[in-house]
Amino acid sequence: METKNDNNSFSRRKFLGASALAAAGFTFLPSSVIAGLGKRAPSDKLNIAVIGIGGMGNANLKRVKPTENIVALCDTDWRYAKHVFDENPDAKRYSDFRKMYDEMGNSIDAVIVATADHTHAIVAAQAMEMGKHAFVQKPLTHTVYESRLLTKLAEKYKLATSMGNQGSSGDGVRQTCTWLWNGEIGDVTKVEAFTDRPIWPQGLARPKQGEWVPETMNWDAFIGPAPMRPYHSIYTPWNFRGWWDFGTGALGDMACHILHPVFVGLKLKYPTKAQGSSTLLLTDSCPTAQTVKLTFPERKISDKKIKMKFPQVEVQWYDGGLKPNMPENWPAGKDMNDAGGGVIFHGTKGKLICGCYGVNPWILRPDGSIEKPELPLVGRKVELSHEMDWVRACKESPENRVPTASDFAEAGPFNEMVVMGVLAVRLQGLNKELEWDGANMRFTNIGENETVKTVIEDGFKIEDGHPTFNKTWTDPVNAIAFSQELIKHTYRQGWSLPDMPA
Repeated sequence: METKNDNNSFSRRKFLGASALAAAGFTFLPSSVIAGLGKRAPSDKLNIAVIGIGGMGNANLKRVKPTENIVALCDTDWRYAKHVFDENPDAKRYSDFRKMYDEMGNSIDAVIVATADHTHAIVAAQAMEMGKHAFVQKPLTHTVYESRLLTKLAEKYKLATSMGNQGSSGDGVRQTCTWLWNGEIGDVTKVEAFTDRPIWPQGLARPKQGEWVPETMNWDAFIGPAPMRPYHSIYTPWNFRGWWDFGTGALGDMACHILHPVFVGLKLKYPTKAQGSSTLLLTDSCPTAQTVKLTFPERKISDKKIKMKFPQVEVQWYDGGLKPNMPENWPAGKDMNDAGGGVIFHGTKGKLICGCYGVNPWILRPDGSIEKPELPLVGRKVELSHEMDWVRACKESPENRVPTASDFAEAGPFNEMVVMGVLAVRLQGLNKELEWDGANMRFTNIGENETVKTVIEDGFKIEDGHPTFNKTWTDPVNAIAFSQELIKHTYRQGWSLPDMPA
């Protein structure tokens, strides 16, 4: 087991981080070059720490484990993570990533972050400030500000990064972009997208009584930067997605998969307008169903190889069982849901439809005919798994590095789009279309004296066969202050983010 006092480990770490400065264009030798030695060179393996291992983190771990060193594992719930600890006996175990960084910092080259949404940014940002490459599960972060921060940290420290939206490494996104950019459906002015999620509890009031914290749970570390609340088994594992303090609901979970070909194919950046609506909006829990409309301005693209224009476009999102209406001449009996959701690009010459992750794209013509044009695909084909392509990028010098399919330079602005939907839903009580200044991360049409309030619990009861409705509301709060807190959280004492790079 390597430790921070291991001189070989320290030298190796410095070699990973600094060798490119000494020899521009250097990349690690592939194992085939040194096959005659009977084993891979030590410098050809990354020392990886995985934080959040009970769920997707374990899937990510398994894809890098055959060729890399897993030196540290961290999870706040050791019962949930037990099987992963047991399967990786040589990795040092932690329940708090901060202690892991303190003790193992010099022995770690890269991190995989698969914690609850609200701790993605704080775990990744601290690693990146230490010079560690970062793979972060989707959604990249919990807030707009956090997304902007990780984007700038990756640029500042010249790190290899990737968000865990694995469909970005598949050919479906490339196929969709190929048809769009070749003008196969003309110019796109509207997109509709949906998911079949949530498949976890949402629309719940906060439990009125807590439970004893299990001995295997580090509750303080799970809460992390969020406001402290009593432990309850309804929050974690996995169910965290349905609670505002910890997750981003069905939108945050699936839009990073479903909307990726939209963001890339239409060359989007910041929306200028946002509007959301939902079933009962509760203070603590995401609604059971919601819809969001984001408006993006015209984009001026100078690439002469692209045969479409990029006018203003509206992107409409649905979840919780809601779907777009079927377009005219939709094939009878065909399910719109493909692998967990779907996208409809409405073009001036037809409609392009694809499933979750951009899978199985096809074109519906106005006369009802279906086409799948055979064209050379744009972009780089990812030959490795999504995780191993990130490993490949980690081992390349910053000067010659080929970015991953979901490098933070793209994933950061994309995730800002996703969590903008959360803002639109949580601010729906203002009863207006919100105007967004993306560059400065602020709404421009919320008045100084406007207020918002949400429902703590619905209070619905039936007594002697008669229904009663007695909603419990929060006190009204200043809408500007509330929106600013959603854009950039105030972290609990003892938890902090690095400063935003210039």
